[in-house]
Amino acid sequence: MNILFSVLDCLKILFQAFRYGIVNIPIDSSGSIAIKALGLLNPFFIINRKIPHGLRIRNFLESLGPMFIKFGQLLSTRTDAISIDIASHLKGLTDQCTPFSTKLAKEIIEESLQIKINNVFDEFEDVPLAAASLAQVHRAKLKSTSEKVVIKVLRPGIHKQVRRNVRVMKAGGFLINLFYKESHRLKLKDVISDYEKTIYKELDLKVEAANTTVTKKNFSDSNLLFIPKVFWDHTAVNVLTLEEIDGIACTDIHAMDELGIDRKTLAENGVKIFLDQVFRDNFFHADMHPGNIFVSKINVAQPSYIAIDCAIVGSLSRDDQYNLARMLQATLKQDYYKLSELFIGAGWVSSQTNKADLEQTLRATCEPIFEKPLSEIEFGNLLLYLFDSTRQFGLSVQPSLILLQKTLIHIEGMGREIYADLDFWGLAEPYLDQWIEKQFSPLKLKEFLKDNQYEILDKASSLPGEIFNLLDNIKFIANDGKKNIDLIKSLEASLQNQRKWQNLTILTLIGIIMILMGTMLA
Repeated sequence: MNILFSVLDCLKILFQAFRYGIVNIPIDSSGSIAIKALGLLNPFFIINRKIPHGLRIRNFLESLGPMFIKFGQLLSTRTDAISIDIASHLKGLTDQCTPFSTKLAKEIIEESLQIKINNVFDEFEDVPLAAASLAQVHRAKLKSTSEKVVIKVLRPGIHKQVRRNVRVMKAGGFLINLFYKESHRLKLKDVISDYEKTIYKELDLKVEAANTTVTKKNFSDSNLLFIPKVFWDHTAVNVLTLEEIDGIACTDIHAMDELGIDRKTLAENGVKIFLDQVFRDNFFHADMHPGNIFVSKINVAQPSYIAIDCAIVGSLSRDDQYNLARMLQATLKQDYYKLSELFIGAGWVSSQTNKADLEQTLRATCEPIFEKPLSEIEFGNLLLYLFDSTRQFGLSVQPSLILLQKTLIHIEGMGREIYADLDFWGLAEPYLDQWIEKQFSPLKLKEFLKDNQYEILDKASSLPGEIFNLLDNIKFIANDGKKNIDLIKSLEASLQNQRKWQNLTILTLIGIIMILMGTMLA
C-alpha cells in the first residue's frame, strides 16, 4: 500500500512539474536550440515561459501542500545549492494552514500527557491561537498555579505523512540525479537529507522543549532576551506547554512608538543577542523570523526581545566558529587575500582552487557593495553574495553555517525595520576582535587544559610508542610499495592524526609552563 501511495504521489508531482514549467527549467538553461525545442512538447510551456524560474518553483511547491512548502523554506537557506534569485522567491513561502479539530487536539493532549483536560486546566480556548503545517497552538490556564500557558499540539497522523513525503522526495531526487547531468550542482541528496533531519527533530516537541530550556539558561543573567518557561510535567513528544508571553510584534513600529520604546537601542540589542548566541554560547536560535520574535513591554528605556519556537537551533564546530569570526573580520577589513586563504583553509571551497582567482572573485563581489556607507550595507546579504559567487569553486559548507547566514539576514532585516540606521558593522567589529583575542588568552588555554586534561595525558603518554610503530611500518613497506597501497593510505591518515596531537602536546607543555609561572608569581 505504501508503494502504491508513493507511486501516486510521484505521478501527482510529475504532473505539477509539467503544469508549473519545472521540467522546462534545465531545458531553458541549455545552449542548444534542438534541446530548447523539446520544451515546446510541454503543453503548459506557453503559460510559464515568461515566469521566472524561482517563482515557478515557489508555485510548484505551494501546489504540493504544507510539507513541500516547509521543504521550500529550508531550500531558500541553501544558497550553496541554489541561486540567489531562486532563494529570494522561495523566501515568500508561508507556513499558515487550516486548523484541525479542537476535539482531536484535546484527545492528543490527554493521551500524550495521561491526563484529563478538565482536571489540569481551568480554561482551554477551543479556537487555536495559530495553526501551521506540523502543529497548532491553544491558550489555556493551569488549575494548580493559575498560570497562563500555551499548548502546542502536533497534527494527527503527521509522522506518517512526513515519512511518506520524505520517501517521495528521495525518489524524486534520485530520478533528477539520474536524468539531469548537471544535478550535482543542486546537491539534492544533501538538501533532502538536511530537510529529513530538520523535520524529524520538529516532530519531537521534547527536543524543542530542551532547546528552549538551554536558550533560557544561556540568557538567565541577561536583560536582552526573554525565553518562556517550559512546563515539563505537561510536555511530551506530541505536546509542548510553555508560559504565555505578552509582547509586541517586532514589525509593529507604531505600537513601539506609543510605548516610548527606544528603537535604536532595541535594534542594537538584537545584534548583540545574535553575536552572543553564535560566539559566546555557540547555540543559536535558527528560526528568528518576525513570527517568532516579539518586543517586551517591560522596561522600555532598556528594551528587550522575547523569542519563541526554538525547534530549529544551530551550533558550529570549534573550527567553523573560529573560521567564521576570522572571515567576518577579514571582510570587515576588506582583506580579500586573507579571505581567500580562509575559504580554502576552512575547506569551504575545493583545495585545488587557485587562490588568485578566488581573491579576484571575492573582490569583484564585495567592492561594489563597499561603495555604500558601512551603515547601509546588509551583512547577511553580503554573506549570501559571497557564498553564491564561490559556488563555481565547489562551495561546500556545513548546514549550520547556512542556517546562521539565514538567521543573520532575519536579525539584520528586523533590526533595520525597527531602526533604519542600524550600524551592524560598528557593533560586530569590536566584538569579533575581542572574541578572537580572547581565544588565545592564557585563561582560555587554562580552561581548555582543565576540560581535556585526561585525554591530553592519555594521548601524550601513548605518542612515543605510536611513532615507533609508524617507523617500523615505513621500513616494512619500503621493500615493496606497490603491494602496500592500502597500508600507505592508512599511514597517511595516522600521520595526520599524530601531527594534530603533536601540536596539542606542544601547546600543553607551553600551557603547563605558563600556569606554573603564574603560580610562582602569584
